[in-house]
Amino acid sequence: MLVSLLMIILTSAISLDAQTKTYAVSKTPWGDPDLQGTWTSDDCINTPMQRPANLPDKLYLTDEELTQREAAIARQAENDKQQFVAPNAQANVNPPGHWGERARRPCRQTSLIVDPPNGRTPDLTPEAQARAIPRGAGNNPASWEDFSFYIRCITRGVAGSILPVIYGNGTQILQGPGYVLLLQEMVHEARVIPLDNRPHAGSNVRSYMGDSRGHWEGNTLVVETTNFLAGKTGIGLNGGGTPTSDALKLTERFTRVDPNTINYEMTVDDPKIYTKPWKVGFPISQERGYQNFEYACHEGNNAMFNSLSGARAAEKAAEKK
Repeated sequence: MLVSLLMIILTSAISLDAQTKTYAVSKTPWGDPDLQGTWTSDDCINTPMQRPANLPDKLYLTDEELTQREAAIARQAENDKQQFVAPNAQANVNPPGHWGERARRPCRQTSLIVDPPNGRTPDLTPEAQARAIPRGAGNNPASWEDFSFYIRCITRGVAGSILPVIYGNGTQILQGPGYVLLLQEMVHEARVIPLDNRPHAGSNVRSYMGDSRGHWEGNTLVVETTNFLAGKTGIGLNGGGTPTSDALKLTERFTRVDPNTINYEMTVDDPKIYTKPWKVGFPISQERGYQNFEYACHEGNNAMFNSLSGARAAEKAAEKK
């Protein structure tokens, strides 16, 4: 009985120590926590933004579900090694599957949204419900303005630049005394973030990516961004979703938890659009050999021209009937 009691006490002590032990983050020569490197959210590519409605309050997969995801990733890796299309495969206009980027390990989360607890986007305000959803190309675009800012190679916004999509998920972090630089792979958005407690720019100075200011809370980099242009991008993949307002404030947190992992969080506070603030969070990892590649958005891309010319041809054909 005494031996069993001692074992319980010892096990509890080890468990508590494991929970409280924190990673010792290395420092830059000027003393800031070192977050530098090229990080990717690839492992969460297949994690949905919103949690499926049948999984209320279930943020993490079970060990069994995680094992199934690992097996699926292994099967995909084997399929990607195939050099030729199967003889009976249906042809399509997409590039070979192995051109896409893949998760290297399964993301344990069931959704990118971590708060509210149900993993769902809060209700829209009446003002937001009255807003038009961003126009897409649809089947009959009238002009280039019917395409999203992402398709037009302009911007994906702050949120759209880091949320995991099918490729281009690199975020390079560079640091200097008093500054942090975030360079996103797709669209090559570059955010130079001062850390010297300077105030935000005046409210009349606005941009697609807003005005960012950073500070350290222990080993966590906290970045607050305001001064967004209204109605340009949303808090969704590639900047999609309901367009945000000029009241939007994003608060990002970058916490390095081991040599190859940063826990990323982003709190969305837009009182004109959402009935309450909400938060996304997921790990970004540093993989050997991973780097940002050139993103030549318009080079060799005739999609917009062809869509517009096709729509005009369809209109002329309809007039002749």
